[in-house]
Amino acid sequence: MAIVRFTRNLQRHVACPPAEVTGLTVRAALEEYFAGHPAVRSYVLDDEGAVRQHVTVFVGDRTIEDRLHLTDPVGAGEDIYVMQALSGGAI
Repeated sequence: MAIVRFTRNLQRHVACPPAEVTGLTVRAALEEYFAGHPAVRSYVLDDEGAVRQHVTVFVGDRTIEDRLHLTDPVGAGEDIYVMQALSGGAI
């Protein structure tokens, strides 16, 4: 099983406790999580089901590559981290 975890900045806006999931891809894992926590979906995914522009998802220590279809694999015991991405540039 993997564990889906959210950063505190997302937790300020919606209840998103860590939860164990069995999905073998990021899509399957997140859909399983959203089934139990439906209010979180709109904070993570856009209307097309892709990861929102200012959200980053990691599986273990790697950023997911497929932000649209979420086909990146999830291994047993890996953590899925969902966080708001930082943007900006030099002053």
